[in-house]
Amino acid sequence: MALSPRLEFRQAQSLTLTPQLMQSIRLLQLSHLELNDFVDAELLRNPLLEREDGGDTDAPEAPERAPEGQSYEDTVEHGDRIQSADTIADGYDTSVENVFPDQPGQDQLNPQSRLDRNGASEGGEAPDIDQFVAARPRLSDHLENQTNMILRTPADRLIARYLIDNLNEAGYLAVEPQAIADQLGAELADVEAVLQAVQGCDPLGVFARSVKECLAMQLREKDRLDPIMMRLLDNLEMLADHNMPALMRAVGCDREDINEMLAELRQLDPKPGRAFDVGPVEAVVPDVFVRPGPAGDWQIELNTEVLPKVLVNRVYYATVTKKARDSSEKAFLSDCLQTANWLTKSLDQRAQTILKVAAEIVRQQDGFLLHGIAHLRPMTLKMVAETIEMHESTVSRVTSNKYLSTPRGLFEMKYFFTTAIASSDGGVDHSAEAVRHRIRQLIDAEATSDVLSDDTIAEVLKREQGIDVARRTVAKYREGMNIPSSVIRRRQKKNLEQA
Repeated sequence: MALSPRLEFRQAQSLTLTPQLMQSIRLLQLSHLELNDFVDAELLRNPLLEREDGGDTDAPEAPERAPEGQSYEDTVEHGDRIQSADTIADGYDTSVENVFPDQPGQDQLNPQSRLDRNGASEGGEAPDIDQFVAARPRLSDHLENQTNMILRTPADRLIARYLIDNLNEAGYLAVEPQAIADQLGAELADVEAVLQAVQGCDPLGVFARSVKECLAMQLREKDRLDPIMMRLLDNLEMLADHNMPALMRAVGCDREDINEMLAELRQLDPKPGRAFDVGPVEAVVPDVFVRPGPAGDWQIELNTEVLPKVLVNRVYYATVTKKARDSSEKAFLSDCLQTANWLTKSLDQRAQTILKVAAEIVRQQDGFLLHGIAHLRPMTLKMVAETIEMHESTVSRVTSNKYLSTPRGLFEMKYFFTTAIASSDGGVDHSAEAVRHRIRQLIDAEATSDVLSDDTIAEVLKREQGIDVARRTVAKYREGMNIPSSVIRRRQKKNLEQA
Protein backbone atom coordinates (compact mmCIF):
# COMPACT_ATOMS: atom_id res chain seq x y z
CA MET A 1 0.00 0.00 0.00
CA ALA A 2 1.51 3.30 -1.10
CA LEU A 3 1.75 6.15 1.36
CA SER A 4 0.51 9.49 0.09
CA PRO A 5 -0.78 12.69 1.66
CA ARG A 6 -4.53 13.28 1.70
CA LEU A 7 -7.12 15.57 3.27
CA GLU A 8 -9.80 14.34 5.67
CA PHE A 9 -12.63 16.07 7.52
CA ARG A 10 -13.33 14.96 11.10
CA GLN A 11 -15.83 16.25 13.63
CA ALA A 12 -14.74 16.30 17.26
CA GLN A 13 -15.56 18.14 20.47
CA SER A 14 -12.91 19.72 22.66
CA LEU A 15 -12.82 22.22 25.49
CA THR A 16 -11.00 25.45 24.70
CA LEU A 17 -9.93 27.49 27.70
CA THR A 18 -10.44 31.11 26.74
CA PRO A 19 -8.73 33.81 28.80
CA GLN A 20 -12.03 34.69 30.46
CA LEU A 21 -12.74 31.07 31.33
CA MET A 22 -9.26 30.72 32.83
CA GLN A 23 -9.89 33.88 34.82
CA SER A 24 -13.19 32.47 36.11
CA ILE A 25 -11.43 29.32 37.26
CA ARG A 26 -8.80 31.40 39.03
CA LEU A 27 -11.47 33.39 40.87
CA LEU A 28 -12.71 30.20 42.53
CA GLN A 29 -9.54 29.66 44.55
CA LEU A 30 -9.11 33.27 45.67
CA SER A 31 -9.90 34.17 49.27
CA HIS A 32 -12.28 37.03 49.93
CA LEU A 33 -9.35 39.40 50.55
CA GLU A 34 -7.65 38.47 47.29
CA LEU A 35 -10.97 38.69 45.47
CA ASN A 36 -11.63 42.21 46.73
CA ASP A 37 -8.16 43.27 45.60
CA PHE A 38 -8.84 41.83 42.16
CA VAL A 39 -12.20 43.63 41.92
CA ASP A 40 -10.61 46.92 43.01
CA ALA A 41 -8.07 46.59 40.20
CA GLU A 42 -10.88 45.93 37.71
CA LEU A 43 -12.77 48.99 38.95
CA LEU A 44 -9.74 51.13 38.16
CA ARG A 45 -9.34 49.68 34.68
CA ASN A 46 -12.98 49.49 33.61
CA PRO A 47 -15.04 52.74 33.62
CA LEU A 48 -18.31 50.81 33.25
CA LEU A 49 -17.93 49.01 36.60
CA GLU A 50 -19.01 50.50 39.88
CA ARG A 51 -19.52 49.21 43.39
CA GLU A 52 -22.98 48.67 44.76
CA ASP A 53 -23.25 50.80 47.88
CA GLY A 54 -25.27 49.31 50.67
CA GLY A 55 -25.72 52.56 52.56
CA ASP A 56 -27.65 55.70 51.84
CA THR A 57 -27.71 56.39 48.13
CA ASP A 58 -28.91 59.96 48.41
CA ALA A 59 -26.35 62.21 46.80
CA PRO A 60 -25.30 65.27 48.78
CA GLU A 61 -26.66 68.54 47.60
CA ALA A 62 -24.34 70.56 45.41
CA PRO A 63 -23.01 73.70 47.03
CA GLU A 64 -24.44 76.95 45.86
CA ARG A 65 -22.35 78.72 43.24
CA ALA A 66 -21.16 82.21 43.97
CA PRO A 67 -22.51 85.02 41.84
CA GLU A 68 -20.48 85.65 38.71
CA GLY A 69 -19.61 89.16 39.73
CA GLN A 70 -18.18 88.17 43.10
CA SER A 71 -14.41 87.95 43.13
CA TYR A 72 -12.06 85.69 45.09
CA GLU A 73 -10.93 88.59 47.25
CA ASP A 74 -14.52 89.25 48.35
CA THR A 75 -14.82 85.63 49.44
CA VAL A 76 -11.66 85.86 51.51
CA GLU A 77 -12.77 89.10 53.13
CA HIS A 78 -16.15 87.57 53.90
CA GLY A 79 -14.39 84.61 55.54
CA ASP A 80 -12.29 86.94 57.66
CA ARG A 81 -15.43 88.63 58.91
CA ILE A 82 -16.95 85.36 60.19
CA GLN A 83 -16.95 85.39 63.98
CA SER A 84 -15.68 82.46 66.00
CA ALA A 85 -17.89 80.31 68.20
CA ASP A 86 -16.39 81.82 71.36
CA THR A 87 -17.14 85.38 70.14
CA ILE A 88 -20.75 84.51 69.31
CA ALA A 89 -21.23 82.78 72.68
CA ASP A 90 -19.81 85.81 74.53
CA GLY A 91 -22.29 88.04 72.70
CA TYR A 92 -25.16 85.98 74.03
CA ASP A 93 -23.60 85.76 77.50
CA THR A 94 -23.65 81.97 77.53
CA SER A 95 -21.34 79.02 76.96
CA VAL A 96 -20.33 77.54 73.65
CA GLU A 97 -22.12 74.26 74.45
CA ASN A 98 -25.50 76.04 74.50
CA VAL A 99 -24.96 77.71 71.13
CA PHE A 100 -23.10 74.87 69.37
CA PRO A 101 -23.94 71.51 70.98
CA ASP A 102 -21.67 69.61 68.58
CA GLN A 103 -18.75 72.01 69.20
CA PRO A 104 -18.06 72.07 72.96
CA GLY A 105 -15.36 74.30 74.32
CA GLN A 106 -13.50 75.25 71.14
CA ASP A 107 -13.85 75.85 67.45
CA GLN A 108 -13.28 72.95 65.10
CA LEU A 109 -10.78 73.84 62.47
CA ASN A 110 -11.95 71.14 60.06
CA PRO A 111 -15.73 70.69 60.22
CA GLN A 112 -15.64 68.06 57.49
CA SER A 113 -13.78 65.67 59.78
CA ARG A 114 -16.30 65.93 62.62
CA LEU A 115 -17.54 62.56 63.88
CA ASP A 116 -21.00 61.75 65.12
CA ARG A 117 -21.81 59.86 68.32
CA ASN A 118 -21.41 56.51 66.57
CA GLY A 119 -17.90 57.36 65.39
CA ALA A 120 -18.92 57.98 61.78
CA SER A 121 -18.00 61.09 59.90
CA GLU A 122 -20.48 63.49 58.35
CA GLY A 123 -20.02 61.71 55.04
CA GLY A 124 -21.46 58.51 56.56
CA GLU A 125 -18.21 56.51 56.68
CA ALA A 126 -16.70 55.29 59.92
CA PRO A 127 -13.04 56.11 60.52
CA ASP A 128 -10.50 53.41 59.88
CA ILE A 129 -9.37 52.18 63.27
CA ASP A 130 -6.00 51.18 61.80
CA GLN A 131 -5.20 54.89 61.55
CA PHE A 132 -5.22 55.14 65.35
CA VAL A 133 -3.06 52.07 66.05
CA ALA A 134 0.49 52.91 67.03
CA ALA A 135 3.10 51.44 64.73
CA ARG A 136 5.16 48.67 66.33
CA PRO A 137 8.91 49.19 66.10
CA ARG A 138 10.93 46.76 64.03
CA LEU A 139 13.70 44.77 65.69
CA SER A 140 16.31 46.05 63.22
CA ASP A 141 15.41 49.72 63.86
CA HIS A 142 15.33 49.14 67.62
CA LEU A 143 18.80 47.58 67.61
CA GLU A 144 20.28 50.10 65.18
CA ASN A 145 19.33 52.99 67.46
CA GLN A 146 21.16 51.29 70.33
CA THR A 147 24.25 50.31 68.38
CA ASN A 148 24.67 53.87 67.10
CA MET A 149 25.00 55.01 70.71
CA ILE A 150 27.21 52.12 71.83
CA LEU A 151 29.70 52.07 68.95
CA ARG A 152 31.89 55.04 68.06
CA THR A 153 33.60 54.37 64.73
CA PRO A 154 31.83 54.04 61.35
CA ALA A 155 33.58 50.71 60.76
CA ASP A 156 32.15 49.21 63.94
CA ARG A 157 28.69 50.51 63.07
CA LEU A 158 28.96 48.91 59.64
CA ILE A 159 29.80 45.56 61.23
CA ALA A 160 26.89 45.97 63.66
CA ARG A 161 24.54 46.75 60.76
CA TYR A 162 25.64 43.56 59.05
CA LEU A 163 25.10 41.59 62.26
CA ILE A 164 21.58 42.99 62.58
CA ASP A 165 20.77 42.05 59.00
CA ASN A 166 21.74 38.43 59.71
CA LEU A 167 19.43 37.94 62.70
CA ASN A 168 16.61 35.46 62.30
CA GLU A 169 13.06 35.86 63.61
CA ALA A 170 14.05 34.60 67.07
CA GLY A 171 16.87 37.16 67.35
CA TYR A 172 19.71 34.65 66.87
CA LEU A 173 22.76 35.33 64.72
CA ALA A 174 22.41 33.01 61.73
CA VAL A 175 25.95 33.55 60.33
CA GLU A 176 29.29 32.76 61.93
CA PRO A 177 31.59 35.73 62.74
CA GLN A 178 34.28 34.31 60.47
CA ALA A 179 31.90 34.43 57.48
CA ILE A 180 31.00 38.02 58.32
CA ALA A 181 34.70 38.97 58.57
CA ASP A 182 35.36 37.40 55.17
CA GLN A 183 32.38 39.14 53.63
CA LEU A 184 33.31 42.58 54.93
CA GLY A 185 37.06 42.15 54.60
CA ALA A 186 37.50 42.87 58.32
CA GLU A 187 39.51 41.20 61.03
CA LEU A 188 37.82 38.41 62.99
CA ALA A 189 38.86 40.06 66.26
CA ASP A 190 37.04 43.26 65.25
CA VAL A 191 33.84 41.37 64.40
CA GLU A 192 33.93 39.46 67.68
CA ALA A 193 34.57 42.68 69.61
CA VAL A 194 31.55 44.34 68.01
CA LEU A 195 29.47 41.21 68.63
CA GLN A 196 30.40 41.20 72.31
CA ALA A 197 29.53 44.89 72.57
CA VAL A 198 26.08 44.58 70.98
CA GLN A 199 25.10 41.44 72.89
CA GLY A 200 24.02 43.66 75.76
CA CYS A 201 21.34 45.40 73.68
CA ASP A 202 17.67 45.22 74.45
CA PRO A 203 15.95 42.78 74.27
CA LEU A 204 18.50 40.83 76.22
CA GLY A 205 19.50 37.64 74.44
CA VAL A 206 19.66 38.93 70.86
CA PHE A 207 22.81 38.22 68.82
CA ALA A 208 23.10 34.84 70.56
CA ARG A 209 24.16 31.89 68.41
CA SER A 210 22.33 29.16 70.32
CA VAL A 211 19.67 28.66 72.96
CA LYS A 212 22.36 28.00 75.53
CA GLU A 213 24.12 31.29 74.82
CA CYS A 214 20.82 33.19 74.79
CA LEU A 215 19.81 31.87 78.22
CA ALA A 216 23.31 32.39 79.57
CA MET A 217 23.25 36.06 78.56
CA GLN A 218 19.98 36.61 80.40
CA LEU A 219 21.18 34.73 83.50
CA ARG A 220 24.43 36.70 83.52
CA GLU A 221 22.46 39.94 83.57
CA LYS A 222 20.54 38.65 86.63
CA ASP A 223 23.81 37.52 88.27
CA ARG A 224 22.57 33.91 88.35
CA LEU A 225 25.07 32.28 85.99
CA ASP A 226 26.95 30.18 88.55
CA PRO A 227 28.88 26.96 87.71
CA ILE A 228 25.91 24.73 88.58
CA MET A 229 23.59 26.70 86.28
CA MET A 230 26.24 26.55 83.54
CA ARG A 231 26.36 22.75 83.84
CA LEU A 232 22.59 22.69 83.52
CA LEU A 233 22.79 24.70 80.30
CA ASP A 234 25.46 22.31 79.02
CA ASN A 235 22.99 19.42 79.39
CA LEU A 236 19.81 20.92 77.94
CA GLU A 237 19.32 17.82 75.76
CA MET A 238 18.76 15.75 78.92
CA LEU A 239 16.20 18.29 80.03
CA ALA A 240 14.43 17.97 76.68
CA ASP A 241 14.33 14.18 77.11
CA HIS A 242 13.04 14.59 80.71
CA ASN A 243 15.85 12.34 81.90
CA MET A 244 16.00 13.80 85.41
CA PRO A 245 18.20 11.15 87.07
CA ALA A 246 20.92 11.58 84.44
CA LEU A 247 20.53 15.37 84.58
CA MET A 248 20.97 15.43 88.38
CA ARG A 249 24.11 13.33 88.09
CA ALA A 250 25.55 15.57 85.37
CA VAL A 251 24.77 18.79 87.23
CA GLY A 252 25.67 17.43 90.67
CA CYS A 253 22.61 18.48 92.69
CA ASP A 254 19.40 17.04 94.04
CA ARG A 255 15.88 17.31 92.65
CA GLU A 256 14.95 20.31 94.78
CA ASP A 257 17.83 22.36 93.35
CA ILE A 258 16.97 21.21 89.82
CA ASN A 259 13.36 22.33 90.25
CA GLU A 260 14.48 25.76 91.47
CA MET A 261 16.82 26.24 88.52
CA LEU A 262 14.15 25.08 86.11
CA ALA A 263 11.77 27.65 87.59
CA GLU A 264 14.35 30.34 86.83
CA LEU A 265 14.77 29.10 83.26
CA ARG A 266 11.01 29.28 82.68
CA GLN A 267 11.12 33.00 83.43
CA LEU A 268 13.59 33.62 80.58
CA ASP A 269 12.77 34.26 76.93
CA PRO A 270 14.49 31.77 74.61
CA LYS A 271 13.35 33.73 71.52
CA PRO A 272 13.73 37.44 72.36
CA GLY A 273 13.30 38.56 68.75
CA ARG A 274 9.68 37.36 68.65
CA ALA A 275 8.61 40.36 70.76
CA PHE A 276 9.23 42.56 67.71
CA ASP A 277 7.45 40.34 65.22
CA VAL A 278 5.49 42.78 63.08
CA GLY A 279 3.80 40.25 60.85
CA PRO A 280 0.20 41.12 60.07
CA VAL A 281 -2.35 39.43 62.29
CA GLU A 282 -5.49 38.93 60.25
CA ALA A 283 -8.73 37.71 61.72
CA VAL A 284 -10.27 34.79 59.84
CA VAL A 285 -13.64 35.81 58.43
CA PRO A 286 -16.01 32.97 57.48
CA ASP A 287 -17.26 32.70 53.92
CA VAL A 288 -20.30 30.59 54.82
CA PHE A 289 -22.49 30.48 57.93
CA VAL A 290 -24.02 27.18 59.04
CA ARG A 291 -26.84 27.52 61.59
CA PRO A 292 -29.40 25.07 63.00
CA GLY A 293 -32.75 25.36 61.26
CA PRO A 294 -36.17 25.37 62.92
CA ALA A 295 -37.08 21.96 61.43
CA GLY A 296 -33.92 20.23 62.67
CA ASP A 297 -32.04 20.83 59.44
CA TRP A 298 -29.15 23.18 58.70
CA GLN A 299 -29.41 26.67 57.26
CA ILE A 300 -26.48 27.56 54.98
CA GLU A 301 -25.91 31.21 54.14
CA LEU A 302 -23.15 33.06 52.33
CA ASN A 303 -21.39 35.85 54.19
CA THR A 304 -22.42 38.71 51.93
CA GLU A 305 -20.29 41.16 53.91
CA VAL A 306 -17.08 39.81 52.37
CA LEU A 307 -18.41 39.39 48.83
CA PRO A 308 -17.70 42.32 46.49
CA LYS A 309 -20.80 43.79 44.88
CA VAL A 310 -20.29 45.34 41.44
CA LEU A 311 -22.73 46.68 38.89
CA VAL A 312 -22.50 47.46 35.18
CA ASN A 313 -23.37 51.08 34.47
CA ARG A 314 -25.28 50.61 31.20
CA VAL A 315 -26.62 54.16 31.29
CA TYR A 316 -23.10 55.52 31.19
CA TYR A 317 -22.23 53.06 28.41
CA ALA A 318 -25.17 54.23 26.29
CA THR A 319 -24.28 57.87 26.88
CA VAL A 320 -20.60 57.51 26.05
CA THR A 321 -21.19 55.27 23.03
CA LYS A 322 -23.19 57.99 21.32
CA LYS A 323 -20.22 60.34 21.68
CA ALA A 324 -17.57 57.91 20.44
CA ARG A 325 -15.55 59.52 17.68
CA ASP A 326 -13.98 56.56 15.92
CA SER A 327 -14.03 52.77 15.77
CA SER A 328 -11.19 52.36 18.29
CA GLU A 329 -13.21 54.11 21.00
CA LYS A 330 -16.27 52.02 20.21
CA ALA A 331 -14.16 48.85 20.34
CA PHE A 332 -12.74 49.90 23.71
CA LEU A 333 -16.21 50.54 25.15
CA SER A 334 -17.50 47.25 23.76
CA ASP A 335 -14.59 45.38 25.34
CA CYS A 336 -15.22 47.12 28.68
CA LEU A 337 -18.89 46.13 28.56
CA GLN A 338 -18.04 42.53 27.76
CA THR A 339 -15.48 42.36 30.59
CA ALA A 340 -17.89 43.96 33.05
CA ASN A 341 -20.66 41.50 32.16
CA TRP A 342 -18.23 38.62 32.48
CA LEU A 343 -17.03 39.77 35.91
CA THR A 344 -20.51 40.14 37.37
CA LYS A 345 -21.50 36.75 36.01
CA SER A 346 -18.31 35.11 37.29
CA LEU A 347 -18.78 36.56 40.79
CA ASP A 348 -22.34 35.25 40.91
CA GLN A 349 -21.26 31.84 39.64
CA ARG A 350 -18.44 31.75 42.20
CA ALA A 351 -20.86 32.48 45.05
CA GLN A 352 -23.30 29.79 43.88
CA THR A 353 -20.51 27.22 43.54
CA ILE A 354 -19.22 27.93 47.07
CA LEU A 355 -22.75 27.60 48.44
CA LYS A 356 -23.30 24.34 46.56
CA VAL A 357 -20.06 22.77 47.83
CA ALA A 358 -20.69 23.98 51.39
CA ALA A 359 -24.19 22.47 51.35
CA GLU A 360 -22.81 19.08 50.33
CA ILE A 361 -20.09 19.22 53.01
CA VAL A 362 -22.70 19.97 55.67
CA ARG A 363 -24.93 17.16 54.39
CA GLN A 364 -22.17 14.57 54.58
CA GLN A 365 -20.77 15.82 57.90
CA ASP A 366 -24.09 16.08 59.70
CA GLY A 367 -22.86 13.72 62.41
CA PHE A 368 -19.87 15.93 63.17
CA LEU A 369 -22.03 19.03 63.52
CA LEU A 370 -24.41 17.22 65.86
CA HIS A 371 -22.12 15.03 67.97
CA GLY A 372 -18.52 16.22 67.56
CA ILE A 373 -15.25 15.16 66.01
CA ALA A 374 -15.67 11.48 66.89
CA HIS A 375 -18.41 11.31 64.23
CA LEU A 376 -16.39 13.01 61.47
CA ARG A 377 -16.86 10.91 58.36
CA PRO A 378 -14.10 10.19 55.85
CA MET A 379 -14.70 12.35 52.80
CA THR A 380 -12.71 13.01 49.66
CA LEU A 381 -12.92 15.61 46.93
CA LYS A 382 -14.14 12.95 44.53
CA MET A 383 -17.11 12.09 46.74
CA VAL A 384 -18.29 15.71 46.80
CA ALA A 385 -17.55 16.28 43.11
CA GLU A 386 -19.61 13.27 42.01
CA THR A 387 -22.57 14.28 44.16
CA ILE A 388 -22.78 17.88 42.93
CA GLU A 389 -21.73 16.89 39.37
CA MET A 390 -18.61 19.02 39.21
CA HIS A 391 -15.01 18.28 38.45
CA GLU A 392 -12.74 17.28 41.31
CA SER A 393 -10.35 20.16 40.57
CA THR A 394 -13.24 22.64 40.83
CA VAL A 395 -14.10 21.39 44.31
CA SER A 396 -10.44 21.64 45.28
CA ARG A 397 -10.30 25.28 44.15
CA VAL A 398 -13.55 26.16 45.90
CA THR A 399 -12.41 24.74 49.24
CA SER A 400 -9.06 26.56 49.19
CA ASN A 401 -8.87 29.48 51.64
CA LYS A 402 -12.60 29.25 52.43
CA TYR A 403 -14.00 28.92 55.96
CA LEU A 404 -17.21 27.59 57.46
CA SER A 405 -18.69 29.06 60.63
CA THR A 406 -20.51 26.22 62.39
CA PRO A 407 -21.98 25.75 65.89
CA ARG A 408 -18.80 23.78 66.70
CA GLY A 409 -16.44 26.55 65.64
CA LEU A 410 -14.73 28.01 62.61
CA PHE A 411 -13.19 25.46 60.24
CA GLU A 412 -11.49 25.60 56.89
CA MET A 413 -13.41 23.70 54.26
CA LYS A 414 -10.45 21.41 53.64
CA TYR A 415 -10.59 20.33 57.28
CA PHE A 416 -13.58 18.08 56.49
CA PHE A 417 -11.71 16.14 53.80
CA THR A 418 -9.90 13.25 55.49
CA THR A 419 -8.74 9.83 54.41
CA ALA A 420 -10.60 6.68 55.40
CA ILE A 421 -9.29 4.04 57.79
CA ALA A 422 -10.84 0.61 57.33
CA SER A 423 -12.94 -0.98 60.03
CA SER A 424 -11.83 -4.38 61.30
CA ASP A 425 -15.41 -5.69 61.49
CA GLY A 426 -16.34 -4.63 57.97
CA GLY A 427 -18.48 -1.70 59.12
CA VAL A 428 -18.33 1.97 58.24
CA ASP A 429 -14.85 3.39 57.64
CA HIS A 430 -13.40 5.82 60.16
CA SER A 431 -12.06 9.30 59.49
CA ALA A 432 -8.36 9.88 60.05
CA GLU A 433 -9.15 13.03 62.03
CA ALA A 434 -11.49 11.08 64.31
CA VAL A 435 -8.74 8.50 64.88
CA ARG A 436 -6.28 11.26 65.83
CA HIS A 437 -8.83 12.64 68.28
CA ARG A 438 -9.28 9.20 69.88
CA ILE A 439 -5.50 8.71 70.16
CA ARG A 440 -5.19 12.04 71.97
CA GLN A 441 -8.01 11.06 74.34
CA LEU A 442 -6.31 7.77 75.22
CA ILE A 443 -2.98 9.49 75.88
CA ASP A 444 -4.55 12.23 78.00
CA ALA A 445 -6.32 9.63 80.15
CA GLU A 446 -3.32 7.35 80.73
CA ALA A 447 -1.88 6.95 84.22
CA THR A 448 1.76 7.14 85.25
CA SER A 449 1.89 3.42 85.95
CA ASP A 450 0.17 2.56 82.67
CA VAL A 451 1.62 4.65 79.86
CA LEU A 452 0.36 3.34 76.53
CA SER A 453 2.81 2.39 73.81
CA ASP A 454 1.96 2.74 70.13
CA ASP A 455 1.27 -1.01 69.89
CA THR A 456 -1.08 -0.85 72.87
CA ILE A 457 -2.94 2.13 71.41
CA ALA A 458 -3.40 0.27 68.11
CA GLU A 459 -4.79 -2.73 70.01
CA VAL A 460 -7.18 -0.57 72.04
CA LEU A 461 -8.49 1.15 68.92
CA LYS A 462 -9.11 -2.19 67.24
CA ARG A 463 -10.70 -3.79 70.33
CA GLU A 464 -12.97 -0.91 71.40
CA GLN A 465 -13.96 0.77 68.14
CA GLY A 466 -13.00 -1.70 65.45
CA ILE A 467 -10.41 0.66 63.93
CA ASP A 468 -7.89 -1.37 61.97
CA VAL A 469 -4.77 0.79 62.25
CA ALA A 470 -1.10 -0.23 62.29
CA ARG A 471 1.46 0.78 64.90
CA ARG A 472 3.34 2.87 62.33
CA THR A 473 0.15 4.81 61.61
CA VAL A 474 -0.38 5.47 65.32
CA ALA A 475 3.20 6.71 65.62
CA LYS A 476 2.76 8.98 62.57
CA TYR A 477 -0.45 10.50 63.96
CA ARG A 478 1.10 10.91 67.42
CA GLU A 479 4.17 12.70 66.05
CA GLY A 480 1.94 14.88 63.88
CA MET A 481 0.18 16.08 67.05
CA ASN A 482 3.57 16.79 68.73
CA ILE A 483 3.01 14.11 71.36
CA PRO A 484 6.24 12.50 72.62
CA SER A 485 6.86 8.78 72.78
CA SER A 486 5.74 6.58 75.66
CA VAL A 487 9.24 6.60 77.21
CA ILE A 488 9.36 10.39 77.40
CA ARG A 489 5.73 10.62 78.56
CA ARG A 490 6.49 8.20 81.41
CA ARG A 491 9.44 10.37 82.50
CA GLN A 492 7.30 13.50 82.32
CA LYS A 493 4.58 12.04 84.50
CA LYS A 494 7.08 10.78 87.08
CA ASN A 495 8.74 14.18 87.23
CA LEU A 496 5.41 15.87 87.78
CA GLU A 497 4.61 13.49 90.64
CA GLN A 498 7.99 14.08 92.31
CA ALA A 499 7.99 17.85 91.78
